Amino acid sequence: MTSDDHARPSTDIRDIPEAGLDQALDLAYLAFHLKPGDKTRRYHRELLEASARIGVYDGEQLAGLAAAHRLTLSVPGGQLPCAAVDFVSVAPTHRRRGALTAMMDELWRRCAAEGRPLACLWASESAIYGRFGFGAATEAYGIEIDSSRPLALRIAPDRRPLRLIDPADAPAVLAPRYDASLAHRAGRFTRDEEWWRKQVLDLNGARMNAEQDGFGAVRVVVLGAPGEVPGGYAVYRTRGTGEGRPGRVAVEELEAESAPAAAALWSYLASIDLTTTVVVEARPADDPLLHLVADRDQVRVTGQEPALWVRLVDVRAALTARSWASPVDLVIELSDPALPANAGRFRLTAGPGGATWTSTAEAPDITLNVRELGSCYLGGTRLRNLVQAGLASEHTPGAVRRLDTALETEWLPFTGENS
Repeated sequence: MTSDDHARPSTDIRDIPEAGLDQALDLAYLAFHLKPGDKTRRYHRELLEASARIGVYDGEQLAGLAAAHRLTLSVPGGQLPCAAVDFVSVAPTHRRRGALTAMMDELWRRCAAEGRPLACLWASESAIYGRFGFGAATEAYGIEIDSSRPLALRIAPDRRPLRLIDPADAPAVLAPRYDASLAHRAGRFTRDEEWWRKQVLDLNGARMNAEQDGFGAVRVVVLGAPGEVPGGYAVYRTRGTGEGRPGRVAVEELEAESAPAAAALWSYLASIDLTTTVVVEARPADDPLLHLVADRDQVRVTGQEPALWVRLVDVRAALTARSWASPVDLVIELSDPALPANAGRFRLTAGPGGATWTSTAEAPDITLNVRELGSCYLGGTRLRNLVQAGLASEHTPGAVRRLDTALETEWLPFTGENS
């Protein structure tokens, strides 16, 4: 991702044709300082080929690139079409000439045309995307387990059998368990079989991280007997000892229907021979693992960072599509410099039966920017914390607390995969 200012470029915005995919990849690799192998390049080409592609051209030279995967995101109480932004790159010769602003403007136009009220991304540079209305909506913890000794637990693990399955068979086996999670955790993408095979399971070994650090092929362990919906599963890779490195288990995804099911899977991962550490790049901030272990020193949080950034492209559609935990009725003054149709004073009337968002001239109870509303939208950020940080204002005492209560979800939103 690159820095940019608000000046309009003297360049053209147009679709990147299929014949221009290699040029687009060359630009992305230039911007991100990458030198992938042939297999990874083919993988990236396929991702671009299936995406909407916005290009900034200076003559016939591609100077800017933004792609958007047409995905569906789980939100509280449902699912919404979402533009998952990826491959955002600007040539170093064209920085600070408005290329990124122009691409974002075109993205908003396309979202409106396609009926996508949300956009999202993983920000490689968080300082850039806030000014385009993206707010950090989910949080992820990095976790490390000391598996040099058995994992001590406070609860009894699920006693159903654990079995390794062929990753090629995994999409059909794992999908019912993953799909069940969409109903109680917002911030997750729905998946078709191709997404499972290429993005989640990496069956052709083309992802960049598969070529690094000496980890082997993906493994899949399932809790439960064949033919039934798994009680849980884990997707992981292993690296044995050697060259002065300890053996490690890298967990890429773990889903469980209950705490005992999770305990069974974590116990298995922590007991793999010739390994002494289990590492996980991204887990929910409310992961039960942090509570069910008997020795908290055995499980260490190694990092905490924003994960998915969300942009409300159509605020009315987004707010009226999600569920609400409690009744709320208040006036919000919303600013949105990039999309003026979202801006103004609106009465939000919401509750378990639905929501309305209507224009009003009444005095506001709360004033905030669309960025802050995006951060709170999935239920992962409390508006009161943003008010305390000076990023939003409460004009009617108690209004922010009432809105926080209405936005609350039983489970925190979580996004474990980088689209």
